[in-house]
Amino acid sequence: MFYVPRAASEPLRLLMRTFPVVYVHGPRKCGKSTFVREELGGWLALDLEAPADLDQLQSDVQGFFEKNPRRVLIDEAQRFPDLFPALRHFIDRGKGPGRFVLTGSANPAIVRSISESLAGRVGFLDLTPFRMVELASRKHAQDRWFWGGYPPVHALPGANRRLAWLDGYVTAFLERDLPNLGYRMSPERLRALWTMLTHVHGSVLNPADLARSLTVSHHTVAAHLDVLEGSFMIRRLHPHFANVQKRLTKSPKVYIRDTGLLHFLAGLKSSRELDTWPRRGHSFEGLVVEELCSLARERVVRPHLAYWRTLAQGEVDLLIGDGRRLLPIEIKLAASVSGYDARGLTGCMKDLGLEKGWVVYTGEEFRGLGRNIEVVPWSAIAKGEFDFGLGRRTARRARRT
Repeated sequence: MFYVPRAASEPLRLLMRTFPVVYVHGPRKCGKSTFVREELGGWLALDLEAPADLDQLQSDVQGFFEKNPRRVLIDEAQRFPDLFPALRHFIDRGKGPGRFVLTGSANPAIVRSISESLAGRVGFLDLTPFRMVELASRKHAQDRWFWGGYPPVHALPGANRRLAWLDGYVTAFLERDLPNLGYRMSPERLRALWTMLTHVHGSVLNPADLARSLTVSHHTVAAHLDVLEGSFMIRRLHPHFANVQKRLTKSPKVYIRDTGLLHFLAGLKSSRELDTWPRRGHSFEGLVVEELCSLARERVVRPHLAYWRTLAQGEVDLLIGDGRRLLPIEIKLAASVSGYDARGLTGCMKDLGLEKGWVVYTGEEFRGLGRNIEVVPWSAIAKGEFDFGLGRRTARRARRT
């Protein structure tokens, strides 16, 4: 397995300078263990999926921490729930941040348990599969859109082996991982729902339509969506509300977060099929949304992430805020854009009183579009050449047209 330096390195260090415990979580096989072991070379590491390591903690957890008061890494920590109250007791007897790092698969119940047991003592770091910016200088970057970001996919040669891995991943998630996390639901029905979401990816979510298609209740669909979202499989991007005299859409938009899983569940077998897929533009939108949301989380504490849509169909794909400022972003799968393409962005900026806006597109030129709209090449974001900064760029200056 090849190693790729992760953009989460600095956020991890920041949390370690702030809290005694850092909990790194994310979807299965996104690279959590590899990431923390590379970052924390020389630390004592336990893997609680290994029976010997699990038994070592279970037999005498207090004695273990007495002997190892700091620089301890514990993988798959959710397999031993009693670890968290024991860790709290030990932390309160000592001092200093950055003493323990835990990893675990995404599970909202476990996160709540840790938050309660270690309130004020733990920082959480979400780790995603590989991002575009992490693969920018590697040959794998050209595959990132179609195949997604899971590290094992990029370690495999050939489409058939990659498709087989994605199939095994989905099956294991539904039939093994979710039951192990305490979820009792039909794998077949959840897979059917997940597949249905490929047809509404990047669109406003209507759970009632999904419920009718599955012949289940609205509440059942809502519970299934909660599980998929809590497991980092989907993103529900909620609408932005403001005190304006507009009738606004109240339902979230939905994205399958990894484009490799999106394309696999949609039945696509190669990037050539993506070229003619009717939802190609929505797939690109989801790719950019995930990259920008991850970038915002690196640069802003609890960023505001939303979209804007009026019932009159004025829409902006993504709004990112830092508490004081708000940046609206329109995403276009096009090599050129005009003022007509930015009409939703212009309306949003006027309604919300915003000074700047972005249009992200697939062309290669930075330029201005009107007075306050900046046209930003997707390639610059993907290569890390364009700083988030709510409009501040680190590379080339925009040229007005």
